[in-house]
Amino acid sequence: MAVSDVIRRSGNQSHEQEDRVQIHRVGSHGEGGGRFRRRSKSIRRLTGVAALLFALVAIGFGYSALAPTGQTASAVASDPQAIAAGKQLYDNSCITCHGANLQGVQDRGVPLIGVGQAAAYFQLSTGRMPATANGAEMPRKIPMFNETQIDQIAAYIQSVGGGPQVPEGQLRDDAEMSKGAELYRLNCASCHNFTGRGGALSQGKWAPALDEATDAQVYAAMLSGPESMPTFSDAQLTPDEKRAIISFVRANNQTISPGGYDLGGFGPAPEGLIAFLVGMGAIVAITLWSGSRS
Repeated sequence: MAVSDVIRRSGNQSHEQEDRVQIHRVGSHGEGGGRFRRRSKSIRRLTGVAALLFALVAIGFGYSALAPTGQTASAVASDPQAIAAGKQLYDNSCITCHGANLQGVQDRGVPLIGVGQAAAYFQLSTGRMPATANGAEMPRKIPMFNETQIDQIAAYIQSVGGGPQVPEGQLRDDAEMSKGAELYRLNCASCHNFTGRGGALSQGKWAPALDEATDAQVYAAMLSGPESMPTFSDAQLTPDEKRAIISFVRANNQTISPGGYDLGGFGPAPEGLIAFLVGMGAIVAITLWSGSRS
């Protein structure tokens, strides 16, 4: 074998060894880079999960701090004896239309689950319930039950189905009467008239006058939304805003009309009618008088 062949083979072997070393190094770097990328993805996923959990916890704390507090339960609503007495009264007077479990009866009465003490108090204290017959609007009449019995039935309905309750204590805020007037104008005057005398609605319904309603009845109506009235929860009108509205309603009912006889307080319709009749009558009378003189 020639010397040149030996030198050539030695060179080839050294090149092959260098290639294997480089391949080994590249493979080592590739495996390390893959492990690093996988570790980075895991870290990013854990970071995202932690951020999501933190955001959910922060939202929960924020809602608990900003959300309105629930209605204050009355003493009667939690009295076992009052609840038992209310159940007896309910079974005697309400079960036929509203069902044994407050589930309602088709074509007779609506379900009472979730309406709360506020709805029961309003309907019973204004005499709208028990109803003599179904109709588009239940009129106000003399209550069938006394105050104690009304509280007992309301306590039973509250204990079974839950729902909003009229808070105890002062239900007016005379210091915020001007704010109450603005809130009333925005939320109530379109149906009840700015004078609180009510008015006609569609499909045979009407908004009742507010002069006979007590403070508790007005508050209960705002919470429960009877008949066609919308419900104003504490998220829509805070308890302080409800008290301000009640103060305005009370003051509005006691205000003497500065223009004399208010014609029922229904606004421009009766006033325009009277003006037309009086004006046209005066014109006809003057015309006849002028004709007789000539």
